[in-house]
Amino acid sequence: MRFPLPLKFFLFAALVAVVPLALVGDNLVRIARDELKSAVNEDLTGVAAQVRSEFDSMYQGRWLAPLMVIRSGVDNPDLDVAQKVSLLTQGMEQLEDVVALQLSVEGSDIPVLVSDQSFSEALTSAGLDPVATLAASPDLIANIKGTGQFGRPLISQLPETGDWLATLALPMESQIAGRSLTLAARINLGTLRRTVSRHPFNQRGDITIVDHAGRTALVDDPEVMNERAIVASAMPLIVAGARADALQAYTRPDGSAMLGAYAFPDWFPWAVITELSEESAYAVIAEMMRRIIMVGALGFAAASVAALIFSKRLTGPILKIGRVADAIGEGDFGARVEKVRSRDEIGDLAGRINVMAGQLSERMELMKFVSQETVSAIQAREGEGMKRGGERRDVTMLFSDIRGYTAFSETVTPEEVIEVLNRYFEIQSAIVERHGGDIDKFVGDELMAMFVGEDKEDRAVRCGVEIKEALAESFGAQTGRELAVGVGIASGAVVLGAMGARERMDFTVLGSTVNLAARLCSKAGPWEVLVDKETSEVVDIDLDMEAQPAVMLKGYTDPVPVYRASFNEARESEPAQ
Repeated sequence: MRFPLPLKFFLFAALVAVVPLALVGDNLVRIARDELKSAVNEDLTGVAAQVRSEFDSMYQGRWLAPLMVIRSGVDNPDLDVAQKVSLLTQGMEQLEDVVALQLSVEGSDIPVLVSDQSFSEALTSAGLDPVATLAASPDLIANIKGTGQFGRPLISQLPETGDWLATLALPMESQIAGRSLTLAARINLGTLRRTVSRHPFNQRGDITIVDHAGRTALVDDPEVMNERAIVASAMPLIVAGARADALQAYTRPDGSAMLGAYAFPDWFPWAVITELSEESAYAVIAEMMRRIIMVGALGFAAASVAALIFSKRLTGPILKIGRVADAIGEGDFGARVEKVRSRDEIGDLAGRINVMAGQLSERMELMKFVSQETVSAIQAREGEGMKRGGERRDVTMLFSDIRGYTAFSETVTPEEVIEVLNRYFEIQSAIVERHGGDIDKFVGDELMAMFVGEDKEDRAVRCGVEIKEALAESFGAQTGRELAVGVGIASGAVVLGAMGARERMDFTVLGSTVNLAARLCSKAGPWEVLVDKETSEVVDIDLDMEAQPAVMLKGYTDPVPVYRASFNEARESEPAQ
């Protein structure tokens, strides 16, 4: 982790001016926070439990119990239908929140429905049919009966008016014409809604009613709030019918830190969630912290002014040196530290950085003229000088030579020869590098590359074939420049190491494998890749190895088996990537 000098000076100022005050203030804040947290927790859980209790009390005492009394009266077998309807009408007039009472006869689609006139008029004004809206369908009654939900409310909302209604069904013992009867009531939950909206807790926090899907209830425009952690925690408990109240700290999606609690009414499939932001809950602590910070800031400001002045004079030259070091690291060896004239260690460091940049620039240019194996060998010496000698290695050698180069070089200017050679070698070098090869050297119009490691044979052959195809596509059809390329590849043991005089060495490879690859390259025709037998036996299946008549090569007594390499038809038919 970077730790700049200006920051060190500021930290020193903070230690002197702020730390003692901060330690005392931290202890005071901790004590106050613990006390407030306990009070807030009791407040949240108490409000949630209170709302839950009011919901259950209202349902049982205000609706369920009176409706059971009405059911008992209507259930009298001595009453005829007209008397039952009269009793329903009188009973509904006594229940303020009940907007419809209905007698449903099993097997009949036409119920006996009594509705509240003012509520029906409101439905009509909203474009709704009061009878169709308030009547409990036979399917709904059958579903309640089948699931054993008699006496449990089924909640729904009328989007057109925003009203929330509960449907309550109670079975009856009497029958009409041998068919069972069910008493159904439609209850306007506006009283519950007002209980929530008018609760004093809303002045400092939020009370939210949610269902099992995390959707808000008793509001005009329900919305899904399951992205809130406390709602997500309560949802499975609603589904499971659990009634374990809980307290939870969490963060809303908008980043607000919150404290919350929830409770579950016994008679409604909801959770009552109370929430209070930590900002509101700990407002006293925030004020205490504000005063502590104000006092600490005054002391810190004085120390900071002195630290700023001193650190700027000290760190300015160091930052310049750092920027130059970054530039050198990114390859800009022309960067220099300028305008640092201090006669101290920092001035000496600036001069050394400038000298180092010049030396690195020279070395980076020299590295372009040696192979990667040479660089790796030097690095492996860890600062020690290179010693002459070599080691045996299993490698795959690749030689690439331009056909028609001699005749071409005699017909154009030397500048054009260099330009064409550079373009040939640029394409070949990129392909060799992509296949993990190392270019050992360029000799005239010839390229010599070495492949080591796993799959070296396969990578070398693919490289050779791609060199042939890439150069054929780029130069093969140029009028007036009938240049082609031939490639030779061989695998086996070589001697790899530093060879030459003490003061002038070359890090290269020697051996029969190198000679064989060079001879195969010389033998290859225009746009031809010749491979020795050892290499051909281990290449991948999407390379064709076409056996050629054995050839006589310089330095070999017997004819040498050779193979012409190319991509097979399946590979060639694939679209270009």
